[in-house]
Amino acid sequence: MEVWLALEDGTLYEGESFGATGEKTGEVVFNTSMIGYQEILTDPSYKGQIVTMTYPLIGNYGVNPEDMESICSHVEGVVVREYQPRPSNWRSTDTLNDFLAEHDVIGISGIDTRALTRRLRVDGVMRGIITTENLDHARVSAKAKAAPGMVGVDLVREVSTKQPYKWEQGHRVSITLSNTAPDQVWQTFDKACQYRVVVMDYGAKHNILRSLAHRGCRVLVLPGDSSAELVL
Repeated sequence: MEVWLALEDGTLYEGESFGATGEKTGEVVFNTSMIGYQEILTDPSYKGQIVTMTYPLIGNYGVNPEDMESICSHVEGVVVREYQPRPSNWRSTDTLNDFLAEHDVIGISGIDTRALTRRLRVDGVMRGIITTENLDHARVSAKAKAAPGMVGVDLVREVSTKQPYKWEQGHRVSITLSNTAPDQVWQTFDKACQYRVVVMDYGAKHNILRSLAHRGCRVLVLPGDSSAELVL
């Protein structure tokens, strides 16, 4: 299926679709990592953005549950030079195509990501649109120019957890808290963990939680709008 990526300056890229179909707008950026595309796609700091991967081959090692940096993907779209539909890795449990489709992320492959990256590097990040729908040049270009920017948008509210949870043995464990300090919750942790750490979730990655737990911390994650009384 054909898919287009249009920038606010009028530049248009035509490519092959993978992942979800539909139409999304966002801030078009690039990432130079050679590996770790699943971590990038699930990083809350990329909320509202269409991410261009500069490494030319993406999808070759698939995806797996252990490499998630949050419970879902946060990007609006992903741009690659070449998508590999047949992953080969012992940790892989799914293809990147199926992962993107599940999380409603549109992918575009087959475009010159070097040229796009150079444009973004020289001119700065731009608003853009990625779409498989109604591929009319005038319409798509107009929507790219009219796409909302990210200045002043409360993205924290969108990425923060809605319910508190504790991080234990590498996974989220749902909990219920009263309006008082969560003393009863601390007692449910492994007693070998020496420190108590409350993480206010303003877009925290799972790797932060893993690192804290690895260093002997009992990790309790609260929504970003939690009160000081609940934290203390």
